[in-house]
Amino acid sequence: MALLLSTLVFTVVALWAPSSWAYRDYFTPEQKALLEKIQTLRIEAIALTDKGVVDAASIAELVASRMGELGYKVVGDAGPPHDVVIKVKCEQRKIWEGTTAAGGDADLPDAPSRLWKGPACQLTYLLGTMKINWRKEVRTDFEDAGQAALLANAGDPGVYAMGKLRQMLETYEFPLLLAAEWGQPERLLKLLDQSDTPQARRIKIISLLGEMQADEALSKLKEALKDRGLAKQAIGAMGNLGKEGIPLLVDIMNTSPQPELQAVAAKGLGQLGGMHGDASVVPPLLVKLQDPKTDWSVLTEVAWALGKIPDKRSIQPLYDLDKKLQALRDPENLPLKKLKEAVFWAIKQCDTWDQFS
Repeated sequence: MALLLSTLVFTVVALWAPSSWAYRDYFTPEQKALLEKIQTLRIEAIALTDKGVVDAASIAELVASRMGELGYKVVGDAGPPHDVVIKVKCEQRKIWEGTTAAGGDADLPDAPSRLWKGPACQLTYLLGTMKINWRKEVRTDFEDAGQAALLANAGDPGVYAMGKLRQMLETYEFPLLLAAEWGQPERLLKLLDQSDTPQARRIKIISLLGEMQADEALSKLKEALKDRGLAKQAIGAMGNLGKEGIPLLVDIMNTSPQPELQAVAAKGLGQLGGMHGDASVVPPLLVKLQDPKTDWSVLTEVAWALGKIPDKRSIQPLYDLDKKLQALRDPENLPLKKLKEAVFWAIKQCDTWDQFS
């Protein structure tokens, strides 16, 4: 029974890993080593309209320029040596080619859509001769290119659609996603350091560093806490890194004047405690749980966190809180409902664990 419960806990922890990063586990060690050394790229772009193939040079040049922002070198043809081939297929009327029905990246907003039949660009890449199961897609805000071109008085619908797709590729952060996919956090950290990196891009970088579980990013994430616009994202990212971040998250949970940041810190403690099997996060979480001044949104994350680290010390405090909450009758109070759900779930996790441990 103990072995069964241990397996279940491991499974739950494994499910916390971001889906966009999880399939890296399917690469062999040799393939991962190749990905981490990627430096030279070749771009293959094709543009298809209702009238046939059109010139895709401007799309290839854009993709090359944007990858160059992260320090990658792009070669112009198949002759010179290159580490990877990035393929970009842009269509006025998309012919579906995409992921599985569910799981992995299938449900992400930038995953290939089975329903979308309008203009779209799909990005994939080849490692050697092997096509990797990584697909991203950008789409226009209109499905009928002919109607959209007519309304915009733009002339040829195919040319209009390709122009709009190129605009989408100018802002879509595929270079960051590929650097993360290839396991190259140093490129992301370098971009994070640049003073001219826009705030929205910094937020995306920090999020990806957390998904990558890039422990080398911890010092940069600590610096990011000083920026109010980045603090929440940095705290969330810390919840995916090493145990070294636990004291800092405890401090944020206890001292931050913002309940939103306290809640994110509590969530991070639950993730780190569960991921590393570290019960040292339980006492500070229990102190927060029993503090009458703790905001309900923070209490909710504290309860979820305690459920992720089943510990008999949590059982009575959770029961005590549950008893108080059951006396509160307010069906329209959504924060109260969420808190009750979190406490109920945490009790089931901790009490069941205690019975068989």
